[in-house]
Amino acid sequence: MSSLVKPHGGGDLKPLLLEGDALAAEKERAATLPRVNISSREAGDLIMMGIGGFTPLEGFMTRADWEGVCDGMKMANGLFWPIPVTLSTDKDTADSVKEGSDVALYDPERDEILATMTVTEKYTIDKAHECMMVYKTTDIEHPGVKMVMEQGDVNLAGPVKVLSQGEFPEEYGDQFMTPAQTRAEFEKRGWKTIAAFQTRNPMHRSHEYLAKIAIETLDGVLIHSLLGKLKPGDIPAEVRSKAIATLIDKYFADNTVIQAGYPLDMRYAGPREALLHALFRQNYGCSHLIVGRDHAGVGDYYGPFDAHHIFDEIPKDALETQPLKIDWTFWCNKCEGMASMKTCPHDAEDRLLLSGTKLRKALSEGTEVPDHFSRPEVLEILRAYYAGLKDDEKVEVKLAGHSAR
Repeated sequence: MSSLVKPHGGGDLKPLLLEGDALAAEKERAATLPRVNISSREAGDLIMMGIGGFTPLEGFMTRADWEGVCDGMKMANGLFWPIPVTLSTDKDTADSVKEGSDVALYDPERDEILATMTVTEKYTIDKAHECMMVYKTTDIEHPGVKMVMEQGDVNLAGPVKVLSQGEFPEEYGDQFMTPAQTRAEFEKRGWKTIAAFQTRNPMHRSHEYLAKIAIETLDGVLIHSLLGKLKPGDIPAEVRSKAIATLIDKYFADNTVIQAGYPLDMRYAGPREALLHALFRQNYGCSHLIVGRDHAGVGDYYGPFDAHHIFDEIPKDALETQPLKIDWTFWCNKCEGMASMKTCPHDAEDRLLLSGTKLRKALSEGTEVPDHFSRPEVLEILRAYYAGLKDDEKVEVKLAGHSAR
């Protein structure tokens, strides 16, 4: 019997990806069905359903689910869920689809049918309401709000059969691990308590410190990188992965860290996304989620520790995976090391506050990165990436850094 946390919902993992003869037959059938185009975010959600990362979802949410998740973070059946997982299309396409019929979900970016779906319901939503409840703003400059406001006018609900994992297994190899694979690896290593470290950035000294705090008290850490789409100016997954692998090799003890990736696009939903991160890390077998400053935030839409507080606002039995809340961390010149607000007695002028935004800005502008901000081996990889950018790409990176609220 497994000693790891149970998948969300208390049952077994529920991967929706077909295999073998069933997969071949459904792919053949999918080619004959009417197509519904899906967005990058919806494709990521589908692949997560396929690998069991969104256990126990069986497909895209109904209107009752959408309303319950927006207003009370629970689906119509009472299951805790913090962010709607919905699929939308334009009115003409929706009008051409009958409830009860099957459609093929086509990803135009990959030129691939990712799934089939039985459409059980068609409905419209108040997009502004979703944005206020999930993102706490309707500001179109917020990248998550922009995604919602630009989606189709009609949502389609229903169960799905997933046909593909996209390009992730081929592009990322062993780094792309399914929940079944991470669970098997944890069991193999004898780990029972594991903290997930969520990242969309290369790891600087503060990130390294957070992971090492977790290692001091738990069996291991899963450094879990987002492999889906980011906002302009963020550093690509392959560069981040190389930098993180170098950091692990040079600065972590053996058998304490696993690096893996997952296929979602970033939503930048701050506190609500922190809950989603904990939920699907439970499916991956992690007992804890490291929650630092401004987890999953963007600009100044959320308070620095709103993602800490939201875990105190949900029912105690909502999630098995618990937050490992860590205060603001920094390098202190007087302490001569990494510290946090809870451990360092010194003044602000003695502290070097670290952030991915500051690091990206310095590297994109070619300015000096302060000592103790990042490990030299990591900086070497990042500088090589920025040096290889074309001039127009460098301008885009700089504008992205300056425009975030």
